[in-house]
This record gives sequence, structure tokens and C-alpha cells, in this order.
Amino acid sequence: MDRLTNPIRPYAWGSTTLIPGLLGTAPTDEPQAEMWMGAHPMAPSRLDRGAGTTSLSDVIAADPAGELGRASVARFGPRLPFLLKLLAADAPLSLQVHPDLAQAKEGYEAEERAGIPLDAPHRNYKDTNHKPELLCALTPFEGLCGFRTPEDAARTLAVLEVDSLKPYVDLLSAHPVEAALREVLTAVLAADREEMAETVTETAAACARLGGAQYAAYASLAHHYPGDPGVIAAMLLNHVQLQPGEALFLGAGVPHAYLGGLGVEIMANSDNVLRCGLTPKHVDVPELLKVVRFEPTDPGVLRPEASVTGEELYETPTDEFRLSRFVRAEGAAPTRLTAATPQILLCTAGRPSVGDQTLTPGAAVFVPADEMAELSGTGTVFRATVVA
Repeated sequence: MDRLTNPIRPYAWGSTTLIPGLLGTAPTDEPQAEMWMGAHPMAPSRLDRGAGTTSLSDVIAADPAGELGRASVARFGPRLPFLLKLLAADAPLSLQVHPDLAQAKEGYEAEERAGIPLDAPHRNYKDTNHKPELLCALTPFEGLCGFRTPEDAARTLAVLEVDSLKPYVDLLSAHPVEAALREVLTAVLAADREEMAETVTETAAACARLGGAQYAAYASLAHHYPGDPGVIAAMLLNHVQLQPGEALFLGAGVPHAYLGGLGVEIMANSDNVLRCGLTPKHVDVPELLKVVRFEPTDPGVLRPEASVTGEELYETPTDEFRLSRFVRAEGAAPTRLTAATPQILLCTAGRPSVGDQTLTPGAAVFVPADEMAELSGTGTVFRATVVA
């Protein structure tokens, strides 16, 4: 197995303290938003097998079957199918959705035919893959996930008593469910920007007066993104507060945004994001409306299912990744982790050992397919692998 050196991404919304606090390092003045563990071409992990450091991407490319296992290569190709992250948000991320596999393939091929460069600001599809993701909270974590029912959304807006929100309340009350949600989101994103800015300002003031965790979250969104239509769009979504150990699964077409906290995130290895708001980046409204699933959803807070081995699994319908954790008490018997698939093991508490390597919080190791691995000692370890 290989100890990984993992890049940290300094996105503006990141916390300056949460990742350093976990790693036990001194904070800097710059945000540390995400620590990536995997073989993503933009920022792969690095390792050293005795001949100097090299990227995990290059190691896998040199021997895909040996590193990933034949079953994983047969199903997902010669690449690591998932990306594991530590995510530390001190400000809201953009409100966004991800396409399904068919939409990703169609969108990518259309933009390729149109000659849009991969790094163009208005490019929507960076690859042909979907991007389901799972976020497990390490601290109290706040987010938005999936549409409310139109009735609930109408009540959320109506109680603010902002005149310019009343047309949206009427639309939510006058149409069947899917049509109501589509009509309102379309109207919000297509509204005159100056008029919308006034609506957001009035809405934020009303939210601040009303108080409570939910309305405080919307007031905070308006503080970070003044005048952004995404503030009103966010009020159509479920407000979710996770406790440590709880998780959210986000499938294709489900609008969502992370608002604050530290968590372990795992996703299919893709960059495909369509934004709804809360961002200075490109918002392609027609393409967005093709991808969004206009149906109310329960956020479906996940709690891990324990097994006799002590492994606690976060069950999802996705095969590109499988996330579980081990919370090991003092004196617990060693657990064998050998698998026919690739694994990344991430420590988030204590000083457990994998083989002869002792891990501290934030340390991660890559375990190639079929390599012997045994977990011992005390602490918490997240295990990322695939279903193949």
C-alpha cells in the first residue's frame, strides 16, 4: 500500500481552519476548501514507491489491471472510478445539478462538435460521465438538497410577506407539481436582474427579521451573493442540517448546495456541473432546465448500516463508489480489508494502523486490488472503493 500526498484546492468558499484543524497543521490566511484523494487529471494524489514521487494517475496508467483489478477495469475502464475528498466550506457553494450518463454523453459530444474548448468558461460538459456524490459530515454540516413540495415552498415564501415574491407563490399554488416547480425556477432565473436584486434584498431583510436556522441560511446566502437569483431558487429546496456521521446522497438532476461544515465527500470521477445560481460563473438556463428533475424529494439523510465486522456502510445506488467507515475502540480485533478492487483509506480520528503504517487524522493510503491490508489500532477510518 502507498501513503498518499494529496493536493489541497484553495477555492474562495473554503474554510481557513477546518482542514488544518483536522490535519493538525497551522492555518494560513488562505482558504483550504478541498483535499483531493485519487487520480483526477486536474490534481492527482502522489506517492513514492522508491524511485521518487509520481502521480497516482501515472501509476494506474502503467498497470491498470494490477492496480485496479480486472473486474473494475472491465466495468469502468482503466481509471480510478471515484474521487475522494475532504470538503471544508466556510461559505456557500454554487447551487448546482449534475447530468445522468446519457445527458453527459450527449452534452459532451454536442459541445465537442461545436468546437467549444474544454477550458472555456461557458463549457458545461467536461467529460462523458455522470457525477453522483455522497457527503458524510465530520462536523455539523448545513446544505440544501432537492425540491420541497410546491405547497411547502409556497408557505416558505409567503410567510416573508415580500410583494415581489407573491407571483411565485401563486405559480406554486396553481399548477401540478412538476409544472409548478419548473415554472417558478424558470421565472426566477429569467427575471430582470435589477428587479431580482431588489427582491433578493427585501427577501434577505425579511429572513433576518423572521430568524430561525432555515431563514438565517437564506439571509446568509444573500449576504454572500447579493442580488443573485439563486437566493430565491434556494428557497425552493429542502434545508438540511447533518450531524457528524450523517450523510446525503445526491443523484442526477437533484439541485443542491453545500452551505457550511467539514465532511468526507466521494463522487464518480467527473467534472460535469450545471449551475443554477450563487455563483459568478456561467449559468446556462436552457441546458439547466433539461437536466433538473422537477420533482419533490425527501433529502434522505443516510446513517451507516453496521455489520458484524465493524464496517459501517453508507448504502447508495451507485457502483462507481462505495463508502464505509470503521470506528475502532481500544482493544478491537484487527480487521482484514483485502479486496479485489482498489481502495483509499482515510483516517479522520485517532492513530489506527494499516499494515505497518500508522495513520493520523487526514492521512490516506492507496491499496491496490488484491493487496493484503489489515486495519488495527484505535480511531476512525473511511474506506472508499468500488462495486465491481
